[in-house]
Amino acid sequence: MTNGILRYGAYIPVARLQRSAIHAANKWFAPGLGGLAKGERSMASWDEDAITMGVEAARDALGPADRSGIRALYLASNTMPFAERQNAVIAKEALNLSDEMMTLDFGGSLRAGVTSLITALSTEAGGGILHLAADLRKAKPGSEAEMTQGDAGAAFLIGDAEDAVAVMVGSTSVSVDFVDHFRGAGTETDFTWESRWIRDEGVRPILQGALKTALSRLDIDPASVDRLLVPTAIRGAPPQIAKALGIGAGAVADTLGAQVGDTGTAHPGLMLADALERAVPGETIVLAAFGSGCDVLVLRTTDRIAIVRPERGVRGWLDRRRVEENYLKYLCFRGHLDMDIGIRGEHQEKQPLSALWRRRKTVLGLVGGRCTKSGTIQFPKTEISVNPNDHAVRTQVDHPLAEVPARIMTYTADSLTVSPNPPQYYGNIEFEGGGRMMAEITDVEGWDLDVGQKLRMVFRVKGVDESRNYTRYFWKAVPV
Repeated sequence: MTNGILRYGAYIPVARLQRSAIHAANKWFAPGLGGLAKGERSMASWDEDAITMGVEAARDALGPADRSGIRALYLASNTMPFAERQNAVIAKEALNLSDEMMTLDFGGSLRAGVTSLITALSTEAGGGILHLAADLRKAKPGSEAEMTQGDAGAAFLIGDAEDAVAVMVGSTSVSVDFVDHFRGAGTETDFTWESRWIRDEGVRPILQGALKTALSRLDIDPASVDRLLVPTAIRGAPPQIAKALGIGAGAVADTLGAQVGDTGTAHPGLMLADALERAVPGETIVLAAFGSGCDVLVLRTTDRIAIVRPERGVRGWLDRRRVEENYLKYLCFRGHLDMDIGIRGEHQEKQPLSALWRRRKTVLGLVGGRCTKSGTIQFPKTEISVNPNDHAVRTQVDHPLAEVPARIMTYTADSLTVSPNPPQYYGNIEFEGGGRMMAEITDVEGWDLDVGQKLRMVFRVKGVDESRNYTRYFWKAVPV
């Protein structure tokens, strides 16, 4: 049975760090980076990582669609929070998917996002396969990578081609140990070789050769390619490759480098999601990802491409932006600055794992309770209903709240509570249809909060147990 892409989505953090601000802070040390000091790069907040961005991309793709048919979840990233604790299964819990499914982590190269997507498109899972890709990379201050990189996530729901917006025509993979950059185990930043050598000895011959092979094997006329997606930060490479292959210059897709940056494992998916938003039925889309070789994926859009749309999509996330010029904040969020948190911050962040197991739907999935007798909705779900007129016992069923809109009832901006981005905002929120909770409110900068302000829930990092290197997650609210 042929598979295809049923739904697609993306996520780009709201903050856009200005490259001019990066250069202004570092030009005393690296004046040669002035040529890159144009445009902006996406900048994840302190409470975001590869898992949370992947989850947001998945929510953008799935929207209100039924999730019961999803039978596998793949997460591709080179910046997984956990080396041993499957990261994909955390995303599965956050998305409140069935326990009866396969979850897999993919990594090891920048093409891992396309490798996992090809795997999903080539696998019969007895239902839908949800493919996620996200990266939040660290770069040394004053480096070229700091200028060119960005943070994002992408997601695709894979299933029967009959319902697809794009079907797989075919794929080609080339695996060679060409080391353009590497990051050893236990290190946080990459070591990158000279860019001209990477372009002339790696990207052009390997990627260009893989593309030529794929088009030949699939009997595709290069001139018939409607969209060529080459996710690379090497300037000028995509149009040069297209010209060498006979692909029209108009088919070369924008790499989104000026607005977002190179988002690593997520970037091929981000460019593909952007292409699908713009595509019309019958287009041939060719995606090539470089890293320890090259993966080439060829897709053809169907009539459903004009019907199915993500909740916000790449264009929507690009429009939802906040200019950030505080380079020191970026360094702090990335862990390059060890800020003094004071005595109020001297407390343990230990996660009681037994309690997390018992309440995993509550903590990771934001699943509350609904009383089957009175209809009262509450968070968290308990044995006794909070209905003041009927404290019914053991009448509650699961009631997911993550996708339910909410509004502010009360809020506080607390400058005494320790936060990587003070002040910390929190307050009582109420969900549409019922249910209240005390929630932290994040991504507040640029918003004037008020009672009644509309909110949506987001899966974020709650805190990090630095002594054990354990990341805790929970749901927060963001202004709409």
